[in-house]
Amino acid sequence: MTLSVIVPTYNERDSLPELMVRLHRVARTLSLEVVVVDDASPDGTGALAEEYAREGWLSVAVVHRERKAGLASAALDGARAARGEMVTVMDADLSHPPELLPDLAAQLQGGADIVIASRYVPGGGIEAWPLGRRIVSRVATALARRVLRLPVRDPLSGFFAVRRRLLTERRYLGLGYKLLVEMLATNPGVRIAEIPYRFVDRARGESKLSPREMVDYLRLLLALRRKGHRWNSARS
Repeated sequence: MTLSVIVPTYNERDSLPELMVRLHRVARTLSLEVVVVDDASPDGTGALAEEYAREGWLSVAVVHRERKAGLASAALDGARAARGEMVTVMDADLSHPPELLPDLAAQLQGGADIVIASRYVPGGGIEAWPLGRRIVSRVATALARRVLRLPVRDPLSGFFAVRRRLLTERRYLGLGYKLLVEMLATNPGVRIAEIPYRFVDRARGESKLSPREMVDYLRLLLALRRKGHRWNSARS
């Protein structure tokens, strides 16, 4: 089965070449399609992705969006454009290791519906993050688990694999940058697996986390809570 790798981008021209090389190595043993979803990057990321698509040494499709519209909606747009029945969402900044893709795909093929690359299970972790970012991450994670009763250790992971139908057959709010939270809260019966990975902070460019993204995250939690989207173990 083909795994479609959805890569949202905004000003990732510096890191995209290395990511593509590493994905190409993975594609030697795993059938991959790369779907780059570019939000009109001023640095020419979208044009560079088109070059890779034309060269053909890796299966690449490019979705161009007119403006920066958030990681969650980019992942949803990428899923609609993907051809594989399994999709992975990952960052372009090299903080998510492409070498983990075969393990994510194997878990889906083994019966899981959602596979989370987790920083907070044994064997996982975070490298080169300042204390402030660690605190923000922990607080946001605790909020999701408490407010929505999510039964996973890392519901805010930006690196996960899922059966594509879960992204295309439902309507999501798609607020901000944490699609996984909404997906878990609105699909309480799905089979979930978490596998450890070590998050490495970006070496190039700037973090996309902004005060607006934090506000959107809180809006998402409140909207899901109001709609009654909380994990109910009795329905799992």
